[in-house]
Amino acid sequence: MKLWQGRFQKGTSSITEDFNSSIAVDQRMYREDILGSMAHARMLGECGIIPGEDSVLIINGLQSILEDADKGLLEFTVEAEDIHMNVETLLIERIGEAGKRLHTGRSRNDQVALDFRMYMKKGTREVEDMVLDLLRVILDLAKEHKDTIMAGYTHLQKAQPVTLGHHLMAYFQMFSRDLTRFIDSEKRMDHMPLGSGALAGTTYPIDRYMVAAELGFGKITENSMDGVSDRDFALEFLGASSILMMHLSRFCEEIIIWNSNEFGYVEMDDAFSTGSSIMPQKKNPDIAELVRGKTGRVYGDLVALLTIMKGLPLAYNKDMQEDKETTFDALDTVKACLAAFTPMLSTATFNKDRMMEKLRGGFLNATDAADYLVMQGVPFRSAHEVIGRMVNYCIINGKALDDLSQDELTSFSDKFGNDILEFIKMENCLQRRKTYGGPSSAAMDTAIDNARNFIESIESLKY
Repeated sequence: MKLWQGRFQKGTSSITEDFNSSIAVDQRMYREDILGSMAHARMLGECGIIPGEDSVLIINGLQSILEDADKGLLEFTVEAEDIHMNVETLLIERIGEAGKRLHTGRSRNDQVALDFRMYMKKGTREVEDMVLDLLRVILDLAKEHKDTIMAGYTHLQKAQPVTLGHHLMAYFQMFSRDLTRFIDSEKRMDHMPLGSGALAGTTYPIDRYMVAAELGFGKITENSMDGVSDRDFALEFLGASSILMMHLSRFCEEIIIWNSNEFGYVEMDDAFSTGSSIMPQKKNPDIAELVRGKTGRVYGDLVALLTIMKGLPLAYNKDMQEDKETTFDALDTVKACLAAFTPMLSTATFNKDRMMEKLRGGFLNATDAADYLVMQGVPFRSAHEVIGRMVNYCIINGKALDDLSQDELTSFSDKFGNDILEFIKMENCLQRRKTYGGPSSAAMDTAIDNARNFIESIESLKY
């Protein structure tokens, strides 16, 4: 018999039971549900709302259910609809009439809001730890390749010389912002909704602060209707996850390109690559491709929940049962992607010689050649035009700027001195870029120090 059956004169159809049930999705919140119920029962007893002996009996019964659930000894049923009713049904079976007092002063509406927040607080912290691990790997690689010169690109065309370390530190910045987004979103998850009731609170003299303290919440929700109908915390998690996945996807796209024979910048470790069933020579960057593909899945989860929530009147509506499937899918996907991507990156081998070889042919020092003329008093636009003609001349004659003789150089401008070829060497072009945030060794030292300080500040905050 359903715990809510009193209003009804006939049983529910098996179709309704299957369609209405959420236990297949929300059973993963059994620990949060039980711990929340234990805190609620303790509060009911302390406040004299239920007899103290019943409170103790309920807490002990819930503890036994938790232990059995942890051991995998329980089988949750569709008939009990969701994790909340499954746990309550088991409790009543184990301790009898006292178990029926557990639901005093609460509703499944505020109960599920509590469980969901507790579960996502834990999940968000797990993601934060995994992003922090990725940041450590990127920082180590950036230090290792601080002086590994490579071509920087715009429009996927060679642009100016940078270093691999500088390139990697761009992703450090992206993922550091992702980490702070998750940490920031966790602050708004940290509001305890239990006590909101179905939508209008409760007439019982409950102590919401007591429950919040036991469950590790810093605050309680301010409005009972918002308390049961708010899913902003899930949407924020999905938003932060989508941006994180976008950054991972961009990184994966570059790894896939760099891994190609045409580039040859990186070799993936055998443990994080796969082969072809028909082409024996193939070594495919499947992890990077899968992360890139799964990004769309997380985007879909965000759009799905936004769409579910966009037309709902206050307060709780059954549509919101769909919130957990999308959010849990994104959580699982993000964790799986980070768990695969981080070791894939840490074991990759970067081909420094290939990167140096590829510096030729793209006129990456053309801007510096123009800057040289500017330093001799030539207006930048005029210098730009001179170097443009020089590049065109080099293309026609199959040369690089470095290959031009002094006579050829001065035929374009008499401002070119004997020091021009030394000036436009790739190493010198790179080291002159000393501006804060630039790729020179000095600027990179500062960036690496800042990154290390950022990681240490997060570690001190979390641990």
